Amino acid sequence: MRAVAQVYFPLGVREVAAMASVLVLNATYEPLNVVSLRRAVVLLLKDKAEILEAADQEIRAASCAIPVPLVIRLVYYVRVPRRVTIPVSRRTVLMRDRYTCQYCGAQPAKANLTIDHIIPKVRGGRTSWENVVCACKACNLRKGAKTLEQANMRLRSQPGPPRYVALVWLAGEPSHDAWNKYIPAHLWCDDDAPQDETA
Repeated sequence: MRAVAQVYFPLGVREVAAMASVLVLNATYEPLNVVSLRRAVVLLLKDKAEILEAADQEIRAASCAIPVPLVIRLVYYVRVPRRVTIPVSRRTVLMRDRYTCQYCGAQPAKANLTIDHIIPKVRGGRTSWENVVCACKACNLRKGAKTLEQANMRLRSQPGPPRYVALVWLAGEPSHDAWNKYIPAHLWCDDDAPQDETA
């Protein structure tokens, strides 16, 4: 184990350190969590993790220098829950849908995104993971209180409860391009979750 008493951030990295985030993978390469840069460095210096993706900058800790990590992998396996109850809210729905309108695919500013009930509430639609999606204001206005068929609109994907891996984004952490290949699209929704027949 290497010394972890003091971590020195070179010029330009200290300011980034306060907001930088690092994707942590389980030993099986499954996305597990997002931690601060400082926490990631401690895991690396304690030989509890290895670097898979790194930035061009370096940081110095005691007598060694390591690249600034973007993605690290734990060297030991951590058990994770397969069923996690996540509340349905505007924030969690936007994150599940990656701030993308599920009708037209647009990615406007967050202020211009809304939550739409696929089966409108006035028609008995529930506020459930299977019945709410992220929609831009234009698409929400176009659909109104109509069903998809009445509005002649289609969903880009079938909504459902986010899987455990989606919790990585629930803290609102900014992501890096280097993370993309470790987050397959099918991991965002739980395909095995029961569908809400009333939605």
